[in-house]
Amino acid sequence: MKTKLTFILMLVVFASFMSDKPAYKIYNAKGEASDYDKMIADVMKADIVLFGEQHNNPISHWLQLELTTDAYKTKKEKLVLGAEMYEADNQLLLNEYLSGKISDKSFKDEAKFWPNDATDYKPLLDFAKKNHLNFVASNVPRRYAAVVNKKGFEALDSLDAEAKKFMAPLPIKYDPELKCYKDMLQMGAMGGSHTSANLPKAQALKDATMAYFINKNFSKGNLFIHFNGAYHSDNFLSIGWYLKQINPDFKIVTISCVEQEDVSSLEKESQNLADYIICIPQTMTKTY
Repeated sequence: MKTKLTFILMLVVFASFMSDKPAYKIYNAKGEASDYDKMIADVMKADIVLFGEQHNNPISHWLQLELTTDAYKTKKEKLVLGAEMYEADNQLLLNEYLSGKISDKSFKDEAKFWPNDATDYKPLLDFAKKNHLNFVASNVPRRYAAVVNKKGFEALDSLDAEAKKFMAPLPIKYDPELKCYKDMLQMGAMGGSHTSANLPKAQALKDATMAYFINKNFSKGNLFIHFNGAYHSDNFLSIGWYLKQINPDFKIVTISCVEQEDVSSLEKESQNLADYIICIPQTMTKTY
C-alpha cells in the first residue's frame, strides 16, 4: 500500500511539474533537452564562453549572472569577464571604477552606457568589482564602426595611431561568404531597404575587435566569459570565427538565447545555433 501511495504521489508531482509555465528550457545543439548543470559543466572545461543574449530579455541577463556566480566558485581569480556593451575607449574608466578609484557617480557621468545598463549589465560589473575580477570593455567604439559602414575598411587607414589602439589590428580579415554577413545583407533586402555592402563590414569590425580583446586578456588556465548579442556568436561564427583565426586550439563554448511561443521543443531553425540554446517564451517580460 505504501509503495502504491508513493507511486501516486510521484505521478501527482510529475503532473504538476508538467503543467507549470517554465521561464526557460535549455537544449543542446542537436535540439535535445539539456539542463543548467550540463551547461555549467561544459563551461568549466572551456577557455572562452560566448554568451549570446537577447538584449531586452531578463532571463538572458539573470542566467548570465547565475553562470558567472557559479563559475567564480571554482575559478576564483582565474575568471575574466568582458562584454560587447562596453567600448574599448572606456577601459580606463571601467578599471578606475572596478578598483574604487572613482565613484559610481563619476563613472555614470563619464562612461558610455546602453539604456538598460543599470538593470542588465551593471550587476555583472559590480560582481567583478566585489570579487576583484578583470572586466574587459571589448567592443570597438561605435564611431569607428560608423566610419566603416559609411566608407568601408579603407577609411580606417587614415585614423590616428591612438584611435587604432581601440580596434583589432589592421587590415581586418573579412570573409563576405560567412553566413552571418551574407544573412545581414539578405535581411536588409527582404526588409525592402538597400543595405550597403559596408554594413556587414562594420559588423565584422566589431566581431574582430571583440575577439582581439578577448584574446589579449586571456591567459591559459583562465576562463573568459564574454557577453554579447546572440548575433555576434550564433552558428559558431562572428566572434568565434575570429577567435579561431587567432588560435585554432581555443576551447570555445557558445550559448544562445531564442524566444518561442512554445518552449516544450526547440524549433528546427534554432538548432545548431550554439552548443547550448536557452529557449524562452515570447511573452517573457522585457527589460526595455
